[in-house]
Amino acid sequence: MDIAEEAGASRHTIPAIDRMMELLAALEQRAEGLSISDLTARLDLPRTSVYRILNTLQRHDMVRRSEAGHYLLGRRLLTLAAHVASQASEIDLQAASQPHLDRLAAELGEGVKLSVLDGEGVLVLATAQGRREYALTVAPGQRMPIHAGAASKMLLAHLDAAELDRWLARPLVAFTPRTVTDPRRLRAELARIRRLGWAQDKGENAPSIQAFAAPVHGPDGAMVAALSVPFLAGTEAARMEAIRLAAIETAAAVSRTLKDPRTSRAA
Repeated sequence: MDIAEEAGASRHTIPAIDRMMELLAALEQRAEGLSISDLTARLDLPRTSVYRILNTLQRHDMVRRSEAGHYLLGRRLLTLAAHVASQASEIDLQAASQPHLDRLAAELGEGVKLSVLDGEGVLVLATAQGRREYALTVAPGQRMPIHAGAASKMLLAHLDAAELDRWLARPLVAFTPRTVTDPRRLRAELARIRRLGWAQDKGENAPSIQAFAAPVHGPDGAMVAALSVPFLAGTEAARMEAIRLAAIETAAAVSRTLKDPRTSRAA
C-alpha cells in the first residue's frame, strides 16, 4: 500500500478501535500483563483514555485484571479464536472436541485438556473438569512451557525440522529436576514419542503432576492438537495405564469427528 492509499484508508477507520487494538497488541507481548501506567507509557495515550478502554474491554471479558493490578488478555478472546476456521480444514476444533473431553472427564474423573501450538507457544484451547477427589483443575487459556509436559512434547514431536529447530533454539528452562533442557536429549525423546504415538510427563513441569498425551489429527491427517490427562504423582500403575489408553482412544475419537462430524455421536 503506497502513501496515498494508506492515507485514504485511514480516513475510513475508527480511531478508538485502533487504540483498542494497539492496547491488545501490547498485552499480547507481555504474558505477565501490564499496568495502566505501563500501557499509558507504551501507547502514549492519556491515562483516562487507557482506563476507559480497559474498563470497556473488561466488561466484555476481552481483558482481565490480576490481583497484582496488571491487565492480561481475557478468556473471551480464546472463545473467539476457537471459532476461527482453520484455513486448511475449516474445522471448529473446540466445538468438535468438547463432547469427547466431557465424556472422558466423566469416565475417568480427571481433568482433560486439548492443547495447540501457536506463534507464542502451547495454548490450552479446551478443557473438561474432573469430578474425582484430588482431580487437577484445568482451565482454557493457560499457556504451558513448550518443552515440558506431555502435550507440549507431543506437539513438538510433530513439527517439521525447521520449525522444531526454531523452538529448540530458545532457552529451555528447568522447572523440576525431570525437565529435559538439553536439545539433543529432547530430540531423542521426541523421536520416541513419534514412534510410540503417545507422550508422558513424569513431573517435568511440576514435581507432583504427571500426564499422558495423545495426538489429534485433522481431516488431512496432520496433527492439529494434543489431548492430555494430568493426574497426581503416586497414582497406581494400573490406573495410569487406564488413563493412557483412554487418552489415546479419545484423541482418536476426536480425530474421527474432525474427519467426519457425523461420527461425533457414535464415537
